[in-house]
Amino acid sequence: MIGLPALCQATNNCAWINEATVSGLLGGEAVGAVTEAAAGQPAVCTFSQQGDKGKRTLRVTVEIAVDSHARLGAIAQACGADAVPLRAIGNEALICVADEDKKRMGERVVGRVRDQVFTITISTSLKNDPVLTSDALKSRIYTAAEQISGNLF
Repeated sequence: MIGLPALCQATNNCAWINEATVSGLLGGEAVGAVTEAAAGQPAVCTFSQQGDKGKRTLRVTVEIAVDSHARLGAIAQACGADAVPLRAIGNEALICVADEDKKRMGERVVGRVRDQVFTITISTSLKNDPVLTSDALKSRIYTAAEQISGNLF
């Protein structure tokens, strides 16, 4: 019997961040899914880390826009007046609280690299999450934004 090496490959094909990196950001093993860009829709990478008491999620969207500055402005409206510029991340990046449904605590980054507009959201459904505290969310989304915007260049 001849032993052949096993072929290993990641199950997720997100072009901007991988499951191992996201697992570190979310504080546990994350599983990813990719939806390729389609007519008028962005590409979406969604990573989830499911625990006994709740779920942590990192979601990335990337779209090509003819007028990326205007498209970024439209997307950034969801941040409202609380958006804060995020230095050294792509072009015109902003960070804000992501809490659309009042059931998840999270942070959002919106930005662009050339004609690509991106949105990154990290959230948790755990009340008083010991891993994704308010400060940790800000730190971890900044790390994700560094990697994702760097991979968009």
